[in-house]
Order: sequence, then structure tokens, then C-alpha cells
Amino acid sequence: MTVNFRSAFDDWKSRFNRHSLIVNRKLLLVCITLLAAGILAFAAQEKLPEVPRKESKFTMGRVYFDSQMAWSMFGPIGAANGPPWSHDWPRSEEHFMKIMAEITRLDVNPSGHIISFQNDDCYKYPIAYLCEVGYIDLSDEEAHRMSEYLLRGGFLIVDDFRGPREMANFIRQMKRVFPGRTLQELPPTHDIWKSFFDVSDLKIEPPPIYGRRFVPQYFGMKDDTGRMMMVVNYNNDISEYWEWSDDPLMPIDETNEAYEYGVNYLMYALTH
Repeated sequence: MTVNFRSAFDDWKSRFNRHSLIVNRKLLLVCITLLAAGILAFAAQEKLPEVPRKESKFTMGRVYFDSQMAWSMFGPIGAANGPPWSHDWPRSEEHFMKIMAEITRLDVNPSGHIISFQNDDCYKYPIAYLCEVGYIDLSDEEAHRMSEYLLRGGFLIVDDFRGPREMANFIRQMKRVFPGRTLQELPPTHDIWKSFFDVSDLKIEPPPIYGRRFVPQYFGMKDDTGRMMMVVNYNNDISEYWEWSDDPLMPIDETNEAYEYGVNYLMYALTH
């Protein structure tokens, strides 16, 4: 039997090309679908829905920042797979503001407000919450405006990050904001731990989602007058307790302590 190798090769090549075209079309369809999902998610994020607020009442800012993390494009604001800056939003602020109103009688808006160091709106909010700083990458403009915000009297609560890699990134970003300043660990004797409640034992454990292998540490940074401009919760996430404080599965003792920490932070910032 005589085999026509040229004809057989041409037939195989034709079938291979048809198969490749089908596969490529499927891959293209998947890519288009994922891109569309990302665009829709991004559009939803850009709406940034918020509870109406009165300018005459206290409002805590929530710092927005861009993230290069691909997974952050597909989850809604506040979700675990959503933008890092938004984790625990808005329930954590809503619950925390209720506590502040009840305990301190501070006249508050019912929720926080999303701010950014990308524009001057941030200067209207003397206290702001910033989370997941392991993923923050400030632009030169943001670094400059953050410096101005803090030196003008602003106060940051930095929360919800863990591990050496995330701390290294935060330190790197702070070096761009304040090249000549460093973070200092806050001892149990610092005024912030007794500004309203006495939490100087610093015994609060990280939330269950973190596991128990992380040991919380607390840092601060001072301005030229000695005023502390920020408090940094490392290896901890107090807003996780705020967010789920109405869930019976969240440990009640740790939740109460997390609120005490938050009240102390705000009262210290408002009186210094």
C-alpha cells in the first residue's frame, strides 16, 4: 500500500487548525466575560454608595486607595474579595458610630465617609480609618497630601494587616510620606490606652479569621510637637469585631474590647 505522506500531513494540519480556532474562540469568550465582569464590578465600586450625612456632625473618614491586586476587581465593596481599602465597610463604621453616640454622647453621623488622599476633601475629616496597608501603593501626590493631612492635625487609625511582608510595605510607604520619621511601639503606659477606658493590658486577641498565630503589636508616629498622628494595629483587625458585633458567633468579650479600643482612639485624637 502506498501512503501519500504529503496528503496525510495536510489533512492533519487542517484538522489541527480547526481545533485551535475553536479553542482560541473559547478562550477569547472567557477573557471577554472576565473583562466585562471586572468592568461591571469597577463601575459598581465607583458609585461608592453611602448613608446621607450632616456636615455639622462628626464623621470618620475611610481612606480609599487604588490597588494593583487583580482579585480586588471582582468582589463588591466591603467583601473579603473586594477592594482592600473597603474591608468591613460600611457595617464596621455604622456599628462603631452607634457605640460612640451611646457611650460618649458625641454627635455623630450614622456611618463613615469615603475619602482619599487623591484630593483635598480629606482635610475635612480630622480622623480617618485606613486598612489593609500591605496592599497600599501611594502616588507622589497621595504621599504629599497624607503628610499634610497628618501635620495639620489629622489622625489615622491603621488597621487590618498582618505579617512581615505587609508591615514592610507599610513602612516603605511611610518613608515616602515622612522620610525622617519612624514608627514607635506604644507601651501599655501610653495615654491612649487610658483616654476613656483602661485597656492597658492590651489583651485583645486577633479575630478568629486571623487565627491565633499572630501576636498583636501597636505603633504610633509623632509630629514635631510630640502629638501622636496615628495609631497602628499590627497583626490585628479591630474593625472585624465591629462589623460582626451583631453576630452571636463573634466572641463577645473580644468584641467589647475592640469597641473600647476604638473609643479610646477617637477620644485621644479629639483631645490631643
